[in-house]
Amino acid sequence: QVYLVESGGGEVQAGDSLRLSCENPRRTLGRFVMGWFRQAPGKEKEFVAVISWSGTSTDMDDSVRGRFIVSRDNTKNTGYLQLNNLVPEDTAVYYCAAATYNSLTRALETYNYWGQGTRVTVSS
Repeated sequence: QVYLVESGGGEVQAGDSLRLSCENPRRTLGRFVMGWFRQAPGKEKEFVAVISWSGTSTDMDDSVRGRFIVSRDNTKNTGYLQLNNLVPEDTAVYYCAAATYNSLTRALETYNYWGQGTRVTVSS
C-alpha cells in the first residue's frame, strides 16, 4: 500500500526554485510529523526539514535554513518543501516521510512511512 506520493522534482539551474509535494492520498496515517530527507549520489540519506502535524513547529538543517521552506495543508493531506536559491550541492533524491511522533524528529529510524523519492538536479 502506498502511503506517501511525492512530486515536483526536476532539473533546474542554480538560483532557481522548485516546490516538492508529498501527499497521503488515502488519509491513512492519522496524525503524523512529516520529515524531508535527501540522498545525494554516493552519500547517506540526510535530514533536511521536518514539520509538526499542526504546522506550527518546524526544524531545518543549517545547510538549507533560509532557502527552503517546509509547510503542510492537512485539508489536502499534503506537505510541501519549497526549495529556493538552489545550488548544485542540493542535487539529490528528496524523500518525504511520516513519523507518528508528538514532537519533531530528525532521526531516520523514527520514520515509519516513506515516499518514493523525487529527483532534484541543479546545474551551475
